[in-house]
Amino acid sequence: MDESRDGSANGVAAASSADVIADLRARIRERWEGFSPAARAVSRSLTERTAEELLFLSAADLGAETKTSNATVIRTVQALGYSGLAELKAKIAAPFTQANRPVVRARKRVESTGGDLASVWHQVLAESMDRLELMQPTFSLETYQHAVQLLLDAKHTLTYGFGASFVAADHLALVLRRVGLRVTALEAGGFRLADDLLAIGPGDAVVLFAPGRSVIEVDVLVDRARDVGAATVLVTEDPGSKLARAVTVTLHSPTTPTGLTGEPLTSIVVGDVLAQGVATLAAERSVEASEQLTALRRRLGF
Repeated sequence: MDESRDGSANGVAAASSADVIADLRARIRERWEGFSPAARAVSRSLTERTAEELLFLSAADLGAETKTSNATVIRTVQALGYSGLAELKAKIAAPFTQANRPVVRARKRVESTGGDLASVWHQVLAESMDRLELMQPTFSLETYQHAVQLLLDAKHTLTYGFGASFVAADHLALVLRRVGLRVTALEAGGFRLADDLLAIGPGDAVVLFAPGRSVIEVDVLVDRARDVGAATVLVTEDPGSKLARAVTVTLHSPTTPTGLTGEPLTSIVVGDVLAQGVATLAAERSVEASEQLTALRRRLGF
């Protein structure tokens, strides 16, 4: 991207983020009279930050700065109409991640730590907790139960992760085998993916870790599953996307707005939740699989 285009993209990102900040300040003005002194202190600190500063700010940082607490920060942000600080940061981050080049985002990520390893530790842990927190408001017990039942009923389960999400897909295949399911992790992409898609058949279930945007490999996989009568469970950061409407069940996996934490973090958690759900509803099969696994490990000397 040349400098003129880069500058234009950054201008769009700044304008879009400014809209989010303007909305934040409007919410604060509307609720100011009803806020406690502690909530006002948090709100004042929020309004004094730039969009980029807010991206790398944790609830602990705000609590220390305003001499309140993490809980006060979270309650204040929720009183402003957000599910938590993570949702506010995600709204601010969207235009930056769409418009800024990866190298620009990487530089900002490094600069946010101030060159201090203790700060790195703190920020990565804080963002991890923020992302997990963001999963809670979108959780639906009915949807979760549906996804688990699809796996229990499937003749064969296949997992696929686009890009870095292959880590989550491979992990899910491993833990589902350990609770007694027949599972295959699809690894290929491009031309070779067509061969793997032949393995999807009627009565199967496909667990797909993918972004909300259109990706040819993902689109073809979903089409193949639908054509042969297989169910699809989509794990994505955008449960309202067009792709989400084309699958059987969608589960939310928030991505990182800053890049401080790995993309598959929340997807791995969703996978663990699915596997434990299978183990809970098919306890005898899970125990039998565990016994067989233990026996095989002993034969291998472990």
